[in-house]
Amino acid sequence: MLKILVGVNKSEESQLALRYACHLLEHFPAEVDALYVKPDVIEMTGEGAYAPFTTRSDIEKEVEQEATRVVEEIFEACEVCLGGKVPCAPRVAVGDPAEEILREADEGGYDLIVLGGPSRSTLRGLFLGAVHNKVLLYARQPVFIVRNYREIKRILVAYRGSSCDQRALEFIGPLFTKQKPEITILHVQETERGESPEFAEACMMSGRDTLHKLGFEPLTKLAKGDFEEEILKEVAVGRYDLVVLGAYGHRHPRYLPVISDEALNLARLTTRPVLVFRELSREGG
Repeated sequence: MLKILVGVNKSEESQLALRYACHLLEHFPAEVDALYVKPDVIEMTGEGAYAPFTTRSDIEKEVEQEATRVVEEIFEACEVCLGGKVPCAPRVAVGDPAEEILREADEGGYDLIVLGGPSRSTLRGLFLGAVHNKVLLYARQPVFIVRNYREIKRILVAYRGSSCDQRALEFIGPLFTKQKPEITILHVQETERGESPEFAEACMMSGRDTLHKLGFEPLTKLAKGDFEEEILKEVAVGRYDLVVLGAYGHRHPRYLPVISDEALNLARLTTRPVLVFRELSREGG
């Protein structure tokens, strides 16, 4: 049973993410919880806060009204889950949204965090907000950024051959067994790091063999150059419905509790849905 935590607020993107998660997991053994994090009124009205002509009671009332509206929207979205036989329930917490999502994901034993994100932006590098960035940086679970409601027919896997990348393939395989999308494994031969053509070829074949054992016939692509640039280039021309990334790169030891620079930048810069995979850890970094 896969446990999914969807971070939800009043934005249209987050409500879409909840519906999308339910659609994706239709007829899959999973359960979905939608977490809405209310602002902390005490912090909002604490010393130094400035809110002319507004009392703490007014703020509390507004916060509760907004929470009621969001929870009602969660119930509506959960009907999509229930229609697909996926259990779905709303949850409410108080505090900083990113911190509460991370805390709930750890304490609740969730296997995947889902967040809604904007589908387009004119400000390169600013596609994702502070909550998304913080969750991506510190989550111990895979994080799925949903940017639009689309059927997943084509998946690009950025594959370096690390154990994290390998586990990412093993994670998405069962998830998409019924849909059987076309999966492309892209390995970038990073010549500046001294990677040989033989290693690059063997790495790509290793990923292909893993997916083949899971019942897929993946396509393979080999590029040369900068990892980020080549992945973004392929995403731009390939019209993929999902990009899958491992959280850690060669220069980032697995004990570090943060995402690699490359994966974080790719998640920020692409406008496609992104699954950033982590090897699930319950014990801290």
